[in-house]
Amino acid sequence: MKSRLRTATRYFSRALLLAAFSAAFPFAGHTQVAGNTQANGSQSNNLVTAVPFLLVMPDARTGAMGDAGVAVQPDANASAINPAKLAFLKDRSGVALSYTPWLRSLTSGIDLAYLSGYYRLDERNTLGASFRFFSLGEIPLTDNNRQDLGVYSPNELAFDISFARMFGDEFSIGTSLRYINSNLSTGKFTAGQEISAGNAVAVDVAGYYTTETWLFNTDTRLSAGLNISNIGTKMGYTESGAKYFLPSNLRFGGAATFSADDLNDFTVALDFNKLLVPTQPVYNNDGTIYSGVDPNRSVPAGIFGSFTDAPGGFSEELQEVNIGAGFEYLYDKKFAVRGGYFYESPNKGNRRYATLGAGFTYRQTTINFSYLLANVNKSPMANTLRFSLMFNFGSN
Repeated sequence: MKSRLRTATRYFSRALLLAAFSAAFPFAGHTQVAGNTQANGSQSNNLVTAVPFLLVMPDARTGAMGDAGVAVQPDANASAINPAKLAFLKDRSGVALSYTPWLRSLTSGIDLAYLSGYYRLDERNTLGASFRFFSLGEIPLTDNNRQDLGVYSPNELAFDISFARMFGDEFSIGTSLRYINSNLSTGKFTAGQEISAGNAVAVDVAGYYTTETWLFNTDTRLSAGLNISNIGTKMGYTESGAKYFLPSNLRFGGAATFSADDLNDFTVALDFNKLLVPTQPVYNNDGTIYSGVDPNRSVPAGIFGSFTDAPGGFSEELQEVNIGAGFEYLYDKKFAVRGGYFYESPNKGNRRYATLGAGFTYRQTTINFSYLLANVNKSPMANTLRFSLMFNFGSN
């Protein structure tokens, strides 16, 4: 069995897949790191979580705008970034399907699929649902004698139910209830314990505010959004092994849409993100903590303590905030051109890249795609494509 685990580990590293290995937990690892790249595309850092695929934005429109969109006017993919925006959707119902071949510059066979939908219950209340599936491809296993041990297909998924309600004409709140399953190496053994799929439950809490005004001699819609996502139980892969934080995340930002006339709309957006998980401390050689705070604490303590626990103090806390900025030009509510930039500190993941995208709407159908520009800081996410297809039905 040990030879099987060692062979699988070598294969994962060689293929740059996304299952982490460590001395304490060699197969179904918690950070899902391959080489130096995590499932969300960042380099290794000292923020340790389970299921980082939840941080990958599946929506092509948001992906084209540098992952900025918590306050952008909503569409059928609103649940992916801010469930509170569901309340401001104009159509009676809609569905969306998104697909992303992930980390193609590193390896093949890794894919993210996202299916979402919504239904307006009445003028103020909207119900949504979504399903996210992350496939890590097929892993052929062999022992040290190169004997075939079969093929394993690790995968992870999340299923959401969302609800949003308007309060007045300019503000809404929303929430999502999420079930998460991480099946990286079910049935294998480590340290005498059988590895099983990790399971967790989480919630999102979100708000959205939007108002019309007059700015720069132009009709303008100003919006602000907030989403605290993945607040939930820890995840483990063995009965008595370590438990790991979900990637709880604080996202907030603003957007402004300028309508020059009936045909031309221009939107700019800016988002800030911070993981609400413990920062790993600096340890002495004997395992005691030299600087920082013990990360083995409860979920509420981990979330509230995430603002003050960095070994480097406030300056390091600021490094844990990443920024997404983007724009969208929309002509006649049918043709869209988008662009953006995403920045993450080199000490906290080092994701830095530019994005482009476009969209087209015909009647009730919208097609969006985005492209992450190559040769931007040699990002492992370079040349990433996202595709989204949306259908809206009925009107208020």
